[in-house]
Amino acid sequence: MTTYDDRASLTDLTSTVERVRSSVEEVIEGKPEVVRLSLTVLLAEGHLLIEDVPGVGKTMLAKALARSIDCSVRRIQFTPDLLPSDITGVSIFDQQRKDFEFKPGAIFAQIVIGDEINRASPKTQSALLESMEERQVTIDGKTYELPSPFMVVATQNPVEMEGTYPLPEAQRDRFMARVSVGYPSPEAELQMLDVHGGVSPLEDLQPVAHAHEILKLIEAVRGVHVAETVRRYAVDLVGATRTHPDLRLGASPRATLHLLRAAKASAALSGREYALPDDVQALAVAVLAHRLLPTAQAQLNRRTAEQVVQEIIQRTPVPSAPQPQPQSGFGMGRGAPAYPQQPPRRLG
Repeated sequence: MTTYDDRASLTDLTSTVERVRSSVEEVIEGKPEVVRLSLTVLLAEGHLLIEDVPGVGKTMLAKALARSIDCSVRRIQFTPDLLPSDITGVSIFDQQRKDFEFKPGAIFAQIVIGDEINRASPKTQSALLESMEERQVTIDGKTYELPSPFMVVATQNPVEMEGTYPLPEAQRDRFMARVSVGYPSPEAELQMLDVHGGVSPLEDLQPVAHAHEILKLIEAVRGVHVAETVRRYAVDLVGATRTHPDLRLGASPRATLHLLRAAKASAALSGREYALPDDVQALAVAVLAHRLLPTAQAQLNRRTAEQVVQEIIQRTPVPSAPQPQPQSGFGMGRGAPAYPQQPPRRLG
């Protein structure tokens, strides 16, 4: 059981995260919001799906995040002929011992990079389901625990591109957030030519944080206070996706939990010991949109899931009343202040 003395303080968190952020931004220029979301998912104990067209730095972002932390890293290149046992591992009969010996697969690492995950068959993709949700792997009736911290950073090309398989709903739902890197600005692209024109900056990237530090930060984020009205606001946003006429599949209860965890991590990254409705709003599109399925009519009208989530944000009332003090605070054993009485701004 972790006590408050074992947890990282707010100053420790911001200092460590700043080092990791600066390290990743040495490789990924001009995308601070993408880097921040990646760190938010890491501290919220989630998994990140990076979706975009080829060549914009999806794999570079995943590698930069992995190399900035001193922990075990494995990379899986997803291809149509990849087998589930290549991911989870397999039991092999040892002739000398006259017994089966388990050979761990690539999933047995603290940060797993799944490159072009939607190029593998749905059968192979499903090998990640148990590990991403339960942080364990079951082979031949025996369960093996995965190391901690554990995070899957997967990249995928848009589904319309040749040779890709759409991720099943159960697979998408296990990713806490989806982010698109996007094309860089002209200034950032010019800087990229200078930095990446010779040796790749990934080769010189050194770890700036240890795995045990990340574990303490994760434990600290768990202690971020979330008021009852903020929790209710998250439930209202997710619930609205289940009744929206443009959606044939709304967000799951797991999505509500992921949204709340991400909001707590975002609050901690902002230097606060308590979450605001602003934190929920800012993350709603990234956390919810990839889980939603628009109706056929909405697709004909070119309505995207992102647009639907933005509409739900605009229509859902935002709580503004001050909240009582929590009994225990963020990693320091003291209460968090109630959030300001002024209503937070609407995003979008």
